[in-house]
Amino acid sequence: MTETQSEPEPEAEFETVTEIGAETPTLIEGLPGHGLVASIAVEQIRQQLELTHHGNIVSDEFPSVVTFEDGLVRDPVRVYAGTDPAVMTLQSDLALPQSSFDALSECVLEDLASEFDRAIFLAGAQAEEEKDIGKVVGVATTDALKQELADAGITVAEDPGVVGGVTGALMQACYHADVPAVVLIVQAHPYLPDPAAARSVIENALEPLVEFDIDTTELKEQADEIQRRLRQIAQQYEQMSQEQQPKESQPPGMFQ
Repeated sequence: MTETQSEPEPEAEFETVTEIGAETPTLIEGLPGHGLVASIAVEQIRQQLELTHHGNIVSDEFPSVVTFEDGLVRDPVRVYAGTDPAVMTLQSDLALPQSSFDALSECVLEDLASEFDRAIFLAGAQAEEEKDIGKVVGVATTDALKQELADAGITVAEDPGVVGGVTGALMQACYHADVPAVVLIVQAHPYLPDPAAARSVIENALEPLVEFDIDTTELKEQADEIQRRLRQIAQQYEQMSQEQQPKESQPPGMFQ
């Protein structure tokens, strides 16, 4: 009888670039997801706090591509850190495939969890109405963290729900490993990158939780620019539609 060989477990490894001096920092996850809310928010935090490149996470499960910035090649999945305040960020230049979630989660737990005090995950959720964009609710792995959310003025989610994707996988891994973690769920634009939602989660949730001060003016300007472009697109579409219709059947203008 021939024995079947089991496939090797997917693996990921953390490669240190620079040592960090911070004791028990807070890990803030900024991986691409709905509305790119986490990516936009955490990149703003990294730039504002001038965090140092702490290391890279590498895995055969990640897409075989190269990313670059300022003319230099870099690993797509990176960790940054700083001491004032004590913060670590987990970021990626690209969306990660589901096949890599287990490997990434295991790497975070085995190679990084001993360095950080708690983890904050960010999840974008589709807003059903425009007025809901930017609303934030929190979910915690412990009663103590749930109380921290309430003390910070963050609405604690009351209804049952599911957090999927890479954020859900990381949150689940922390929960089972007894690593303190919260996930902040922010409602975002259904189809577009949403700097307004990113700004909201920084100002209304991350700042009171982590006790830092981030200038979000740039995100407000980006949101205004996106809205301006959307209005232009809508006006152009309306004009094209009118030009293609007989004059007697043209509808009233969308913007009056």
